[in-house]
Amino acid sequence: MKVLVPVKRAVDYNVKIRVKSDNSGVELNNVKMSMNPFDEIAIEEATKLKEAGTVTEIIAVTIGPDKAQETLRTAMAIGADRGILVETDAPTDIGGVEPLAVAKTLKAIVEKESPDFVIMGKQSIDDDSNQTGQMLSALLGWSQGTFASEVTLNDGKATVTREIDGGLETIEIKLPAIITTDLRLNEPRYAKLPDIMKAKKKPLDVMKPEDLGVDYSPRLSVVKVAEPPVRQGGGKVADVDELIEKLKNEAKVI
Repeated sequence: MKVLVPVKRAVDYNVKIRVKSDNSGVELNNVKMSMNPFDEIAIEEATKLKEAGTVTEIIAVTIGPDKAQETLRTAMAIGADRGILVETDAPTDIGGVEPLAVAKTLKAIVEKESPDFVIMGKQSIDDDSNQTGQMLSALLGWSQGTFASEVTLNDGKATVTREIDGGLETIEIKLPAIITTDLRLNEPRYAKLPDIMKAKKKPLDVMKPEDLGVDYSPRLSVVKVAEPPVRQGGGKVADVDELIEKLKNEAKVI
């Protein structure tokens, strides 16, 4: 069984985001970049399925500049067998390669590689679109299980426990399918030094969007990116009457 795992190079989740002075986007120069945390969970789950003997090959794929090879090497250090980089100079964060273009790229790679299923993060932490998995499912006509907190494969089917507003929902879907991962699915492992060294020797293919027949021209434009307003500090009141007065005159909530 072959599995495709899309991964994304994003600003590390520990980095404090800074908006550019011209409000055109987020500052990326001299900023630490890492694999999107939801995608780490996806590659970990694929690796666990391979260790259990369910999966035979894991292919990691990413879209981005040449530096995105580092993200693929990290995925291969965790457990992917090979990587595919769709190289582009277009920004892949806010206002860059849009979810539909990503989904079309993945569709072309799926048709080329013929995986049994695709497992991917439910969203990236830079734009939080949460659209690519669902769009890919629609383009391919495949089943989908989103927000997965537990995945079991058996007899050409996947049982997916997914997180919904009311709690947990368990569904059974036919393969091939798209599965998007939630935070509680697993705890990603740290890549060990021997695995990092082995990852450097694993095959990595580089292609261009035009090789896949995908146009990355944006359909949307970012008008402005701004930081949220600074949160005001709290205060103390002496009694209920003073509290009511402040709520009326200052907060204007009553």
